Amino acid sequence: MNGPDSASAPADVAVLVPAGGEGRRMGGTPKQFRTLGERPLLIQILLLFEQHPSVGHVVVAAPAGRVEAVTDRLRVEGLGTLTAVVEGGDSRQASVRHALRAVPDRVEVVLVHDAARPFVSVRQVGAVIEAVRVQGAASLAVPVADTLRRGADDIFGDTVSRDDLYQMQTPQGARRDWLETAHRRAAARGESATDDVALVQRAGHEVRLVPGHRRNFKITTPEDWALAQQLWAAWRDDPDRLRLSTDPE
Repeated sequence: MNGPDSASAPADVAVLVPAGGEGRRMGGTPKQFRTLGERPLLIQILLLFEQHPSVGHVVVAAPAGRVEAVTDRLRVEGLGTLTAVVEGGDSRQASVRHALRAVPDRVEVVLVHDAARPFVSVRQVGAVIEAVRVQGAASLAVPVADTLRRGADDIFGDTVSRDDLYQMQTPQGARRDWLETAHRRAAARGESATDDVALVQRAGHEVRLVPGHRRNFKITTPEDWALAQQLWAAWRDDPDRLRLSTDPE
C-alpha cells in the first residue's frame, strides 16, 4: 500500500475469520476452500486484509481435523499477518470465541469477517476500524432494497416497512474487551446469535453503522458461487479494492 499514513499506522488490529463451515447448502468442497481466481477463496480474503496497514494479526478458525492442513496451505502463501489457525466450533459463534483466545494481548481492535465474502475493499475495512476506534463497535451494512412481506402456507400476508431496515455484512468489529465480554456472557447464558453485532448489543453497547456495498455479498448457494466467478476478474483488476481511504482518488 502506498497511502500516506501506511507507514505510521499502528498494526494493532486482529481479524478473525471463522472458516469452519461445511458448506452444506453448496454441496461438495466447502466454499472457503474452492478456487476463486487462482487461489482458494479463503486465501483471497486473507490477502485483502494483508493490504491494510493497521491489520497486524489474522486468526483463522478451521474445520475440525483440518487445522494442520489449513495451516500448511496458508504458510505456503507467506501471509505476514497470519497469527494462528485454530479449530472451529460447532457454530460460527463458537468459532469466533475459539479464535478470540489466540489474539495477542496487545491487540486493541478485533474484526470478524465471513470466510465467504471476497468482495470487500480495503477502504471499507479501514472505515470499520476507524469507527471502532471512535464508537467502540461497528459493522458494514446496506439498506434493505426489496419489498418485504410476511407469508405463511404459501399465501402472502402484510407488507413490512423497510424503513430503517439494514442487511448486515462483515467485517464487524469491536474493542477487544467488549467482544471478549460479549462472547463470554453469551456462552455463560447459553445465548446464540447469527452475528457479533447482536452479542455486543446484548452486552449493552451501541454499534456504529458503516455504509457497505451490495457487491459485498456472502457466497451461500451454487448461484452465488457462479456469480462470484463472473465478478472476480473485474474485481481483481479494480484498483479501488486496494485503495486506502487516505489515498488520492
